[in-house]
Amino acid sequence: MLDKKIFEQISDLELKYNEPLSQYTYTKVGGPADILAFPKTVMALEQLIAQARENGVPVTVLGNASNLIVRDGGIRGVVILLEKMNRVQIAGYTIEAQAGAGLIQVSEIAAAHALSGFEFACGIPGSIGGAVFMNAGAYGGEISEILASCKVIDQNGNLSVLTGQEMHWGYRQSIIREHNLIVVSAKFELTTGDPMLIKKEMEKLNTLRASKQPLEYPSCGSVFKRPAGHFAGQLIQASGVQGFRIGGVEVSKKHAGFMVNVDHAKALDYEQLIAHVIEKVKENSGITLECEVRIIGDK
Repeated sequence: MLDKKIFEQISDLELKYNEPLSQYTYTKVGGPADILAFPKTVMALEQLIAQARENGVPVTVLGNASNLIVRDGGIRGVVILLEKMNRVQIAGYTIEAQAGAGLIQVSEIAAAHALSGFEFACGIPGSIGGAVFMNAGAYGGEISEILASCKVIDQNGNLSVLTGQEMHWGYRQSIIREHNLIVVSAKFELTTGDPMLIKKEMEKLNTLRASKQPLEYPSCGSVFKRPAGHFAGQLIQASGVQGFRIGGVEVSKKHAGFMVNVDHAKALDYEQLIAHVIEKVKENSGITLECEVRIIGDK
């Protein structure tokens, strides 16, 4: 039996018990977390991880829960949201942002300081930690292209620094994901630019995003990885499943690469619809789509 009191002596740590994760995920689905923790400092995060390991409590970090599906049974142990660790600092051409800072927020701060390189992330509804974890990218840019270094905590609660060269970057992949590390903060090397041109590029990307993506509904973002030489959305369209619905989840009529919560969906609806789309695309094209979104938790 999990002792829910073991973390209460840690300073700068907010705790909630049996908290529905549907209140925090972008899909608006997900069962309860045994313990939902909001550390406010690096020290609190280190102590939380160390205490969890000492007591054999599983740890799950959600970032800001934008590119994942939490199953209806919820998540056992302690679930960490880093949204209160969101400080952003600028020194010359470098921005250092804590893991809980939003990509949109950081891109706007960069633009305000005439720093270029972060424009591609101006519409991504993720956190810095999650973006580094999965090497987030959009419109021809990726986190791997601008990250200089990041501070991480391992499963023993130890803090270390990784350089961009040590990150084992891949498509939606990094050493963070490989070794289940926790991003504390990240440092980005940018270049100077014309503030007006930077803002203009961001406005263009946001307009493009709004015109193509179903932002009016809860979703987990782009569901599938891009297959080599193809676009997932086009394969789904060609398979005749755009607009198909299971339960409260629908393959978006606006962009087939998205699945939207249109009517009080459950996580199971998402999982069943994902499996159906993979099957139909395989039948039609011979290509097996791979999930980009993470699916975690108990059924």
